[in-house]
Amino acid sequence: MRFRLAPLALAALLATGAHAVEVAPPCLFGPGDLPTTTNPGGLHGAQIPVDTIVVLMQENRSFDHYFGHLPGQKRVPNAVAQNPDPLGGGPIKTFHQQQLCETADLDHSWNGTHHEWNGGAMDGFTAANVDPTDPTGRRAMGYYTARDLPYYYKLYKTFAMSDRHFCSVLSQTFPNRYFLLAGTAFGEIGNTIPDLGSDLYAQRTIFNLLDEAGVTWSIYFTDLPFGAIFSYVRKQRAENLKSIDEYFTDAAAGRLPQVAFVDPGFLIEETANDEHPPRNVQIGQEFVARIIDTLMRSPQWSRSALFLTYDEHGGFWDHVPPPLACVPDDIPPKLKPHDVPGAYDRYGIRVPFVVVSPFAKRRYLSHTVTDQTSVLRFIQTRFDLPALTRRDANADALLEMFDFEHPPFLAPPRLPTPFIDPVKRLACP
Repeated sequence: MRFRLAPLALAALLATGAHAVEVAPPCLFGPGDLPTTTNPGGLHGAQIPVDTIVVLMQENRSFDHYFGHLPGQKRVPNAVAQNPDPLGGGPIKTFHQQQLCETADLDHSWNGTHHEWNGGAMDGFTAANVDPTDPTGRRAMGYYTARDLPYYYKLYKTFAMSDRHFCSVLSQTFPNRYFLLAGTAFGEIGNTIPDLGSDLYAQRTIFNLLDEAGVTWSIYFTDLPFGAIFSYVRKQRAENLKSIDEYFTDAAAGRLPQVAFVDPGFLIEETANDEHPPRNVQIGQEFVARIIDTLMRSPQWSRSALFLTYDEHGGFWDHVPPPLACVPDDIPPKLKPHDVPGAYDRYGIRVPFVVVSPFAKRRYLSHTVTDQTSVLRFIQTRFDLPALTRRDANADALLEMFDFEHPPFLAPPRLPTPFIDPVKRLACP
């Protein structure tokens, strides 16, 4: 006799956070391993007809927060789409956020994110985000729709996107951006800036690998080039740091390097467009649209690929528990006595991810588990570079999201013009 859970019973089981016994990934490869070793017989090097790679990482949004209501996404049961009320009231359900900004930032620290994850129950978001402006933490359960983010919804419906792309660690911005650039957070769990005049943060990164292979690269930044946190970049490659205005002129002239990292405005409120709460999400959408539109009109479009993602979830709810991941190296997190115990053995919360390229599969939805080091592994695969750590050595290189033989978008598709609501903009800080 075949046993089948009734729908309500299944929803109740999911709501408890119960899940099958987890199986750790095999993690067969390590630092120094080439793509031809980790994916024998797969495409690599010049076999991949992409000559220009653009990486654009925005800030602090979870997948469900932005795209849980994207057409084609399965409806999350009501018993799951909620968190407890920290004040003891009824469950706080997900809701359509009508405002374009938040009343306060949300907790996305190491401790806060671990509490939100709560062993896979995904029910600690409201409690972690109690604030005088929001006593129940309800803002963590808000979501947007195509009415709020029309450009994003069309972009993700048009190109190849993923609904299983996770940030790299259950923590905040800096550690996750370290994984993107170095394949590890080398013990860091928070946002710590080193003495920029020192040799601190001398870890090898993608920038070392690119230079050693003769691959050109730049960081185009608005107010802060994040990659300059590494001493190699700030002390030896200052000429590779360019203003965001130069991205637009370089792309228009067909002068983008082989690998370009684009940083939004992080610090100055007048130019902040990184989507970091409590900032206006439509301003970030408009910035991303300009970056993508410029690439589409560039002479380099026909052999380019742009990866758009978010460094971490920013404290917003997501219903998919992050799976186990390969430990990158032998450096454990530098935890203090009050920190939640943990390791770099699990991905962080799920975040949006889309590939924009003439070779991106049309309306494709990937269910393959990936993280920020998958972008790193794609770059390594394209230029035959060695892995930096065990995490990127074992990362999926995202090749399933491309159709290199029959590129669907040699003629760029038409996307809606981003709109910034003037009335709601006035309500934002």
